Amino acid sequence: MKFETKAIHGACEPDPVTGATTYPIYQTASFEYETAQEHSDVFHGRKFGHQYSRVTNPTVTSFESRINLLSNGLGTICTSSGMSAISTALMALTGAGDHIITGKTLFGGTHYLFRHVLENFGVEFSIVASTDVSAYENAIRPNTKAIFLETIGNPKLDVPNLKAISDIAKKHNIPLVVDCTTVTPYLLDAKTIGIDIIVLSTTKYLCGSGTTVGGSITDLGNYDWKNAKSDKIKELTKKLGEMAFLGRARRQIQSNIGSIMAPMNAFIAALGLDTLSLRMEKHCQNALELAQFFAHHPKVKSVAYPGLPTHPDHAIAKAQFGNRFGGLITIRVGSKKNAYHVIDETKLARTLVNIGDTKTLVAHPQSTIYRDFTLDEAGELGAHEDAIRISVGLEHIDDLKADFDQALQGI
Repeated sequence: MKFETKAIHGACEPDPVTGATTYPIYQTASFEYETAQEHSDVFHGRKFGHQYSRVTNPTVTSFESRINLLSNGLGTICTSSGMSAISTALMALTGAGDHIITGKTLFGGTHYLFRHVLENFGVEFSIVASTDVSAYENAIRPNTKAIFLETIGNPKLDVPNLKAISDIAKKHNIPLVVDCTTVTPYLLDAKTIGIDIIVLSTTKYLCGSGTTVGGSITDLGNYDWKNAKSDKIKELTKKLGEMAFLGRARRQIQSNIGSIMAPMNAFIAALGLDTLSLRMEKHCQNALELAQFFAHHPKVKSVAYPGLPTHPDHAIAKAQFGNRFGGLITIRVGSKKNAYHVIDETKLARTLVNIGDTKTLVAHPQSTIYRDFTLDEAGELGAHEDAIRISVGLEHIDDLKADFDQALQGI
């Protein structure tokens, strides 16, 4: 099946008891078994079953199966948020004394995770220019256990060469973990490129309506965990084989720190998968047209959007994402005062830090997400004082142009 068909029909069997075509919400904390032996067999993995919703839940499992199918993955774990997906994946791969290489242009919350959490637990990390392929290889140490980056920098909107970085990771036997939130599995065939693990904030484009928070981790089956640098994962391969990373992430990390997705959140987010392909096409189309509009607007100083031929990473983005470039735009308007004015004067765009909603959203990254960075640090990440990040929605493009035009005219 093609992507669009899989999104609607894949892993979506009708309920055998009621015939319901939408998977139900199993709003329960735990699950009963008829005998103590059967209960024990489930806990020991000798028999499939759900034991406790902190570990697995049927509604969440259904959502995991659908994401996994769309990603062509080995297995998927859903988590309570996109940040918990990143932290669970990296905690499964590393321990005190280990080292992670990360691209510089990351979402602010991910930077805070490295600075305030992982570093405190003894994990070292090196930050390199996201698009400098050689910098990743130069930063590798004997204790490097993961390379982490984003498909499109947020809000800088730079695009790393994922295939080239994947080749380096494979050369040195290091798992490559990529946050694919901004492009989703619809725009990026991560498995073919050679990425090992993808993480998503299901809050964003997968859900699409801005109604619920969640995340996911997918092992794409590209990495040989029997030869992993992580001793804990290598040991688990004796029992779990190729599922060792997923086993460590779910059983040893997620279930013990409690970063689980609620059944209601899984149900709501899963509703968005049916229309994911349609929405992503429209997000990309609107964003390209709006970026072209900004590029010729006299009140806009600069536009960052990979779909513009003037963007330094345009060719790489075109090849990686099938000539579609996502739904995010960053514009600069000369001063923080001007940025605030434009944000305040838009009538359609909502002032939120979320992205991927059906509605167009605007934010001033420097004073919100990157509030704890110095101005120079924030500027290097694309969060300049005069920058506005726009998550382009599904409204009619003429209305969006008119809305931003009237706001910009007031500068």
